[in-house]
Amino acid sequence: MKKPLLLILVFTAVSFFSFSVSAQDEKEKKTAKIPTGLSFGALPTITFDADMGFQYGGLVNLYDYGDGSIYPGYKHSVKLEISRYTRGSGINQLFYDSKYLLPHKIRVTADVSYLTEKGLDFYGFNGYQSKYNAAFVDDSDPDYITRMFYRHERKLFRFTTDLQGKLSGEHLRWVGGFAIISVKADTINITELNKKKDDDEKLPYVKNLYDKYIDWHILNDKEKDGGSANFFKLGLVYDTRDKEGSATKGIWSEALLVYSPGFFFNPEFSFTKLILIHRQYFTLIPKKLTVAYRLGYQGTIGGTAPFYFEPYMISSYSSATKTDGLGGAKSLRGILRNRVVGDGVAYGNLEVRWKFLQTHLGKANLDFSLNGFADAGMVVKPFEMDLSQITPTERDQYFDSSYAESDKLHPAAGAGLRIALNENFILAIDYGLAFNKQDGAKGLYISVGNLF
Repeated sequence: MKKPLLLILVFTAVSFFSFSVSAQDEKEKKTAKIPTGLSFGALPTITFDADMGFQYGGLVNLYDYGDGSIYPGYKHSVKLEISRYTRGSGINQLFYDSKYLLPHKIRVTADVSYLTEKGLDFYGFNGYQSKYNAAFVDDSDPDYITRMFYRHERKLFRFTTDLQGKLSGEHLRWVGGFAIISVKADTINITELNKKKDDDEKLPYVKNLYDKYIDWHILNDKEKDGGSANFFKLGLVYDTRDKEGSATKGIWSEALLVYSPGFFFNPEFSFTKLILIHRQYFTLIPKKLTVAYRLGYQGTIGGTAPFYFEPYMISSYSSATKTDGLGGAKSLRGILRNRVVGDGVAYGNLEVRWKFLQTHLGKANLDFSLNGFADAGMVVKPFEMDLSQITPTERDQYFDSSYAESDKLHPAAGAGLRIALNENFILAIDYGLAFNKQDGAKGLYISVGNLF
């Protein structure tokens, strides 16, 4: 279980390092404010989790600004992230984005990732219908079960390719793409996690929530061990933002259909999901103060989606390494990751962004901003759960029948810091507080990129 001291360690151990190079001569470099050529952003990471161990590795993002005429736009962007936990979890991602690879400025966004999690968050389904008991994971509490009670193991391979092109004018675009998603799910490997631990720190060999869901047949044999969730994507995007990385005015809205057919190597499941997202940005003080909000919906409108795909959040464009939600760094900050999972979810985010310092590092622009935010989300279409094989005692212990038909809002709020290199490579540090103890208590997040 993470301790406050460990959160401080995360905050102090992560450093932000960036540099840029181009073909300009030294005199031009000293006076330039528009970056040209290649720009690099690098973020080494050192974090610690009592059960996962130390995380070590880093992230590098390369931008090609060409002659600078399209700044803050770029010709090509490549991101590489590789990190490991000493207990076996790992992140491996290669991400590419460009409007200039294909003719007619058809945008190409591609991602290949292999993500291993020794302890992925799993709190059940349908928000407050599934109770969260912090005592179960607190080894100092009499009701303690195991620190990994709300976790399970997952290995995820992901390959995605999306295309975007103009449909009408400068702002309306079509989106099309496909994704290959392969998931292997399992219970926690206690033996592996207990290696090199003192006896008083070892995890007990007991069943966790994931095991119980299998015993209760909520997770059936077709999905409990994972599987495929390959899909096609088609939709529309309307985008009037002044700039992508750190917009200060405009609208960015999208409507997407995701179809995962049985013939696309999905023998067990076939489903269709609808995604609606609207984002809007307002300038209150030019170059200083911006208000932004995001409203979103994602839900299954046909077929049956497997449990391991329900937390997978989809959009027309995302460079985020992990796309799990609702809850956590990229959706509801301060709320436990994957706390709000259902067959349909709705969410909203409001941010006030104050840019308090603008300076230069060599020829690169460096901006510092403070953010205040409020996040909220809820399940609007429940994931079907048959509780008939659960004893009345366990049903009362793990489920709240008053939320069986509908969830209620899961709110959180907090503040954050942004450090932006050339308005695209953005170090984001957020600290959020959950309003309801059923959603956890707080969360510190250190990542790359604005939430939206």
